[in-house]
Amino acid sequence: MHIGKSYKLSDFLKWTRKNIYTLIILGFIPVLLYHVLDLKWLAIPWTVVSLLGTATAFIVGFKNTQTYSRTWDAHGVWTGIVSTSRIWAIACRDYLHDMDKTRLLYYRHFAWLTALRHQMRENRVWEVQDKRANSEYQRYYYSIPERAMTIEGALAQHLPEDELAYICSVNNKAAQILSLQSQTLKELYDSQVIVPAQFLDMERAISTLYTLQAQCESVKETPYPRQYSIINTIFVWIFCFLLPFGMLQEFDKLNNSVTGFMQGHMIWLVVPFSVLISWMYTSLVQVGESTENPFEGSANDVPISQICRTIEIDLREMLGETVLPPPLEAENDILV
Repeated sequence: MHIGKSYKLSDFLKWTRKNIYTLIILGFIPVLLYHVLDLKWLAIPWTVVSLLGTATAFIVGFKNTQTYSRTWDAHGVWTGIVSTSRIWAIACRDYLHDMDKTRLLYYRHFAWLTALRHQMRENRVWEVQDKRANSEYQRYYYSIPERAMTIEGALAQHLPEDELAYICSVNNKAAQILSLQSQTLKELYDSQVIVPAQFLDMERAISTLYTLQAQCESVKETPYPRQYSIINTIFVWIFCFLLPFGMLQEFDKLNNSVTGFMQGHMIWLVVPFSVLISWMYTSLVQVGESTENPFEGSANDVPISQICRTIEIDLREMLGETVLPPPLEAENDILV
């Protein structure tokens, strides 16, 4: 998540430069055919292009609205994780009088957060973080903690060896860690360490964590509908292809109203103006594409690594620990 005042224009141009190169070629070829080779029949009525541009703008706007909603929903889920984690920690500290058991439940929760964020960072076929422009931006401007350490190595910091071996052998590690939490609560209840009301209260917190995990998995495993995604891309590139053809006659007419060195050459202005207009559309598509998967590790993601570190610091302070992990700081205004 970018937390600075704004992206730098130079960075944005560098991020979108592949599209810019393509658009320059798409703008140059029609002018060359029309002006140099005198293929006047290639010109398309401007009305046709403007209608297509209007329809394309609606489609692009619809997609960007929906992708922003996905990111906002993901923010809401992780806000719930923060709140429920603190509730869980308070209950463990105040209901139990055995510090070893309390510490076990706390550290298992750290392990749950670790497993969940690692699972959210796994690659999916439809995600775009590994596309050249995105991976290049990530390589130069920020790092993803989950790619610097394996999930097994991260879990080893929070789980005893026997539990670590079990968790590493299962598929959904986060879900099984919550299962271990519930088993421990049942043992505490059976031994009358906690009363029924406390047991139900703590099980309710686990139930909420399961629900929040399922919501994260739903966002992660459900891509933006592919039918809308493909039609968005097709319409934008059809518009970008036809735009310079629609501008040919309009700029050619300007030769009658100018004098000097530009007279007879106004047609070449089709190239920069078509590139500028098309770049606006392709950039909106690229921004929407980088926003639609809020956990993949892009610069526009929900900062789940930082959120998990904040929760861990809060809970360790509740335990009375003084040696705390450092907060995750933004790199070049990017917080992950």
